[in-house]
Amino acid sequence: MDYRQAAKGVLEGIGGKDNIVSAAHCATRLRLVIADNTKSNKEALEEVEGVKGVFEASGQLQIIFGTGIVNKVYEEFASLTGISAATKEDVKQAAAAKTNMFQQTIKTLGDIFVPIIPAIVASGLLMGIMNTLDYLIKTYGWNIDTSSSLYVYANMFSNTAYTFLPILIGFSAAKVFGGNPFLGAVMGMIMIHPSLTNAWDVASIIDKGGIIPKQSVFFGLWQVESVGYQGHVIPIMISVWVMSEIEKRLHKVVPAAIDLFVTPLVSIFAAGYLALAAIGPVFVFVENGILEKVQQLITIPFGIGSFIMGIFYAPTVVMGIHHMYTIIDLGQIDKFGFTYWLPLASACNIAQGAACLAVGVKTSDKKLKGLSFPSSLSAFLGITEPAIFGVNLRYFRPFIAGCIGGACGAMYASIVGLGATATGVTGIFGILLCLHAPLSYIIMFAISMGVAFAVSWMITPASLIDKNKKEASDTNNTYAAHTAVKNVQSTEGTDIPEKSDVQKIENEDNNTKDENTADSVSEIGSPLKGKIVSMEETNDQTFIAGILGKGIAIIPEEGIVTAPDDGTVVALMGHAVGFKLKNGVELIVHVGINTVNLNGKHYEAKVSMGDTFKKGDELLKFDIEAIKKEGYPIITPVIITNSFEYADIKTAPQGQIEFGDNIFELIKQA
Repeated sequence: MDYRQAAKGVLEGIGGKDNIVSAAHCATRLRLVIADNTKSNKEALEEVEGVKGVFEASGQLQIIFGTGIVNKVYEEFASLTGISAATKEDVKQAAAAKTNMFQQTIKTLGDIFVPIIPAIVASGLLMGIMNTLDYLIKTYGWNIDTSSSLYVYANMFSNTAYTFLPILIGFSAAKVFGGNPFLGAVMGMIMIHPSLTNAWDVASIIDKGGIIPKQSVFFGLWQVESVGYQGHVIPIMISVWVMSEIEKRLHKVVPAAIDLFVTPLVSIFAAGYLALAAIGPVFVFVENGILEKVQQLITIPFGIGSFIMGIFYAPTVVMGIHHMYTIIDLGQIDKFGFTYWLPLASACNIAQGAACLAVGVKTSDKKLKGLSFPSSLSAFLGITEPAIFGVNLRYFRPFIAGCIGGACGAMYASIVGLGATATGVTGIFGILLCLHAPLSYIIMFAISMGVAFAVSWMITPASLIDKNKKEASDTNNTYAAHTAVKNVQSTEGTDIPEKSDVQKIENEDNNTKDENTADSVSEIGSPLKGKIVSMEETNDQTFIAGILGKGIAIIPEEGIVTAPDDGTVVALMGHAVGFKLKNGVELIVHVGINTVNLNGKHYEAKVSMGDTFKKGDELLKFDIEAIKKEGYPIITPVIITNSFEYADIKTAPQGQIEFGDNIFELIKQA
């Protein structure tokens, strides 16, 4: 491909070099921060040669080219614009700086809650199971020994994350706010200290005529109830933010000799006093007000409020503000024992998957089918970004259909009062949080899916989703037409056919097709030793949707990437290595998720760009434990970047894998 022409296309698509704030690239994507997003043309960018996808994330415009291509496009892009090279961290900071206060707040909420969601999910799932067992015992008289250690321990484990939620939030929030996370955890402990009346016991104490003790604060200016903050979210975050600000300022002024003693002591005492005397009481009032308004919306008769919420939920995902809903989920669980918000969100996620599925079934474009089916499955499993950004928003009408389907499912969930025992799990597996009402969840799922699929099918014309194929068959597009229709890849030095030659080329293809019917089969060995797992576990929309090609995900057990066969290195990015094997297969091994932010730290390349290698040679070494300690998942996608050249690609099943074991079987039409 013409890398300079591709770079020019990108530059024109984003509105020129004056619209660039910062630019960098990773192993697969060009990462840009744009000054004015209204000047960029996403449709034009998607038409640029070599572009496999375009989406916005965390204030960055990410343009997917793939391994071995993105670095060359970036070189030409830098040459055209005169911009200086930036690191991925520079781009990340530039993206954060250009967002408004609201966007920064939402991003902060996501940064705090995303790391603790697994703990909440684990407790919530177990809580759902225990609630179901309790229901079966009381309603149907199931003979279960509730005094056994299994039952007693499981019941205890089920509410652990919620009992000590302030500690989890304190630790995570301090990391985000730049404070000592262990001091943040102590702040969480202070706010649920046993000396305070447990917040969950307040109602029963008052019902029995008891009195909640009060404490005079600020030298007797006023009194506050000595009540803990079990289950609360906003007061904990604000208190830890105050603690972090105090700590950071003290580090600047306290002499190093006494900093270790003075700074933690003053930070904890000052922030702790403010938390119990002022911050907690004020923001509990704010938090309760938010929950009350949300509950009023959900409980509008006939589910009208939930229908409205369902319409607007997916747009909030697009805007990246859906992380704030975790506060609603946790607050409702604390107040009602269930979150009535999560089933509504689940309905909307399911609907976007169904709308995407309708596109895949209706289109005759193989590339779009290959993107739609895995993206819809991803949405049914609760990860909607591939479906929303990869398909639905691209054609817009499916996105609207998904909003309508989600609204209908949300309305039903609200009418029947469907609640979940935890947060963080939607889609198919969301039923595990609704085991007390599985039939209602299944009906909600069916309504969301059925309405979204039907509406998407009806309002999305075939001419719209087959647009690329139609354009590709236009003979005015000469060589590009032949490439798109026949998936013929040009070789170096091949002349571009004239307009009059296109039909001749197609006729030659048709004449030789019957003569060469035998399939060519290739087997590819594993470059890693470890365990094959579902690609969904990467939580990366680019890999899940197969935008870069078909592949598998491996959790490595040894920090070595070896060559599965003889070949040549075509890309080297510190955390990733791309190579072309002698049989023409092009692979990229992307060690870890989001590890581009490490800038090569904990990685050691054993080869250089353009090097040839033999089967079994070491290509890349990496420190598994060090990468994990940095906070990055070590799960490693292994992707066939030229998947489109093969009629079928079969992957090895999930399970243990050794170096050299077959992980791919590729069938290529001769």
